[in-house]
Amino acid sequence: MDYSLLDFLKLIGSLGFFLYGMKLMSESLQKVAGEKMRDILRAMTSNRFRGVLTGLLITAIIQSSSATTVMIVSFVNAGLLTLVQSIGVIMGANIGTTVTAWLISILGFKIDISVFALPLIGLSLPLIFSKASRLRSIGELIVGFSMIFLGLSFLNSSVPDINNNPDILEFFSSYSSSGFWSILFFLAVGTVFTLIIQSSSAAMALTLVMCYQGWIGFDMAIAMVLGQNIGTTITANLAALVTNATAKQAAISHFFFNVFGVILALILFKPFENMVLGIMSILNLNLPVSSNGQTVQQANEAIPIALSIYHTIFNISNTLLLIWFVPQIAQIVKKIVPTKDEDDEIFRLRYINSPLVSVNEISIIQAKNELSVFIERTKKMYGLVKDLYNETKPSKIEKNIQKIRKYEEIADRIDEELTTFLSKISINDPSKNTSENSNLMLRLVSRIESINDSCSSMAEYIYIRKTKKMKFNPEMESRLKQLFSMIDVLFSDLNIEINKNIAPINIELERERRDEIETYVEKLNVQHLKDIKKGIYKPKSGIIYCDLFNEGEIVGNHIYHSLKYMHDLKL
Repeated sequence: MDYSLLDFLKLIGSLGFFLYGMKLMSESLQKVAGEKMRDILRAMTSNRFRGVLTGLLITAIIQSSSATTVMIVSFVNAGLLTLVQSIGVIMGANIGTTVTAWLISILGFKIDISVFALPLIGLSLPLIFSKASRLRSIGELIVGFSMIFLGLSFLNSSVPDINNNPDILEFFSSYSSSGFWSILFFLAVGTVFTLIIQSSSAAMALTLVMCYQGWIGFDMAIAMVLGQNIGTTITANLAALVTNATAKQAAISHFFFNVFGVILALILFKPFENMVLGIMSILNLNLPVSSNGQTVQQANEAIPIALSIYHTIFNISNTLLLIWFVPQIAQIVKKIVPTKDEDDEIFRLRYINSPLVSVNEISIIQAKNELSVFIERTKKMYGLVKDLYNETKPSKIEKNIQKIRKYEEIADRIDEELTTFLSKISINDPSKNTSENSNLMLRLVSRIESINDSCSSMAEYIYIRKTKKMKFNPEMESRLKQLFSMIDVLFSDLNIEINKNIAPINIELERERRDEIETYVEKLNVQHLKDIKKGIYKPKSGIIYCDLFNEGEIVGNHIYHSLKYMHDLKL
């Protein structure tokens, strides 16, 4: 079998194409996804059983469990699904993939959805070049979706062509008569085949070839099918390489779920095998029961059906057993892949799980809890701005500015969802207390989002300064750091007030702190004009410097008003 360097580079290129499609789809999903899409996904996955049904239907339609799990990872990365919701959908995808096996077994074909990828890209072109940002994002979403399927197709065609090299397959027949060790060996073969080919369906076809030729019996074919269930999880984990920690957890949960099922199937190997043989006997279809190479024509025709029955029983049994332990599975994978600070880079409302609950007092508390999270994110974003200001390494500067831009996108979406939620509270319950609280929270949400906007502007000014290598003299550095310290005090009071609420804040003291910032910035503006006239620093550096301290004043003002609104809340 010839496999050149060019073939290897094609394989690497195919992987890169697939990963870029995943990244593009995930990022555009975050831009496009609105309340309606979230509500649809929440309804479809409101409990683990609905999630299983959703995964089953999606996989049955698109004919690829790998593509389904990649999309689920993308949804988790975009904050559209929680980890627990995604596990149920992945379980359903495992059952859905048996539909593909049945189509191959009975009809002899599989629907190749990748043939629609290029037409979809063609249809999305007008959207990509649209002036409307939402339409552009929709176009990018379609392109990313199409690239995932094209990437999977390219991966499949770029791997070594094992199917047309029967000598390689025949070689394995000599390892089929060592009892349980042979089962483990062919389980590993099935795993490796699927890892290489990146398609459990193609690996299944190779298994059938080996059975047809009499190289292995039904028991070894079962072992290969079990291995394929482990190997197929690699696609989602490859896709998760370019995602956040929660999406990585979703991909790992797929691996954990399938490995557990395989271990259980190995323990019950003979009972499962005998069950399938019994079903085949009822259907009056013969099968080779051992791996001694003895086979007949009827057995050749029956093997695909028998493997499809086994595959279906395996996945349904595994799901029925583990569906009751989804929260526990989530906890296990969280320990394997800790979220750390990466969890703040995805959008997910933590306390509001439905568009609106019936008791508005509870809704107000939920909104307050979400505001607490929003404020904590905003404080972290401000911390990132200060880190960016002090950073000197170009690679870390780029990473930091990308993270801040991500936070800004998340803030816009939290603003939108919380505003919608609080508006519904006011409409649903027009009582004075609820109306006043929801109105104050609406103002508070707007102020917090404005703080994020100002932090984003400061970050962009700092980024320009860093990339253009503009110099600040020691006095400029000292003045800005003094301003940052004054803002820190207000931020600390904001965080304490929203989280603890032990005693009312001294609003007069907070006003004094805000006034101190305004007075200080006014002095900086006066000194700035003098320094510019004296030529102490270059005009371009002076512009960035001036923009920074004026934006800092805006941040301080927004924090003060946020404290005032919280002070007036009646909870």
